[in-house]
Amino acid sequence: MATKIKFNREIDFEYGVCDQVSPLIRRVIANNPGPFTYTGTGTYIVGQGDVAVIDPGPAYPEHIDAILAATKGENITHILITHTHEDHSPGAAPLKAKTGAKTYGFGPHGAGKLEEGVQIEAGGDMGFDPDVTVRHGDIIKGSNWTVECVYTPGHTSNHICFALKEEKALFSGDHIMGWSTSVIGPPDGDMTAYFESLRMLLDRDDEIYWPTHGSPITDPKPFVQSFIDHRNDREIQIIDAISAGCTDIKDMVKRMYADVDVQLHRPAAMSVLAHLQRMVGDGRVKTDSAVTLGASYTLP
Repeated sequence: MATKIKFNREIDFEYGVCDQVSPLIRRVIANNPGPFTYTGTGTYIVGQGDVAVIDPGPAYPEHIDAILAATKGENITHILITHTHEDHSPGAAPLKAKTGAKTYGFGPHGAGKLEEGVQIEAGGDMGFDPDVTVRHGDIIKGSNWTVECVYTPGHTSNHICFALKEEKALFSGDHIMGWSTSVIGPPDGDMTAYFESLRMLLDRDDEIYWPTHGSPITDPKPFVQSFIDHRNDREIQIIDAISAGCTDIKDMVKRMYADVDVQLHRPAAMSVLAHLQRMVGDGRVKTDSAVTLGASYTLP
């Protein structure tokens, strides 16, 4: 039986309005709703007085103004970026220009793959390069808050979460969202890395996740486990599809995502490709060519 993820798609908010969601966390949601952003980018403001901004989102003037209005009389000292998709990091440049705050992130788009010598196709926010490069386990301190960097590649190779120590809260970016699973799209996305990053979260003691899109996740470990189970189910579906004669990704997607809007079949195909890279790598699936969208796949 396929794993059912208990998504929570309810969220109460108003665009441009800052909501206090916990003692140390505020949120302003950008007006950029869509099939991959849900209601829009949730920008978080952490602390009081001297504050950090996490994922300033798209470079919409009205959203930057809303962040500045929410922090009037305070100092934005840090801008933290989970990853370099267009709905997360472009707002960092205008916000930095207005505040002088330094930007923090794992690196520019594709950083996790470029370090391995893998060239990434153009895409994402190619203009972002953090002032301060952070790595797994690094600590960023403000006047009344402490953030631990938690490297979680998979959705992108430079994806990093930020854990607010004072509240045992994890800003999970797009790694774990409460409203939907994440697209893992090669070459920057990596399914093996994603599995490893999910399993790593099971060993942590975070009590709540604040994703960049959607509502918080208040019971994290069972939720993370359901994501792992869901991905394992997808790999069983791929094997079943190949056994039924679906040897190319297009036919696999038609079979596996028959109940999903066809407009989402393209990103679904990218996730299937990411699964096949992992499955060919560990010998569960074969191909006579490179692992690509157009290749033919068989079982050993």
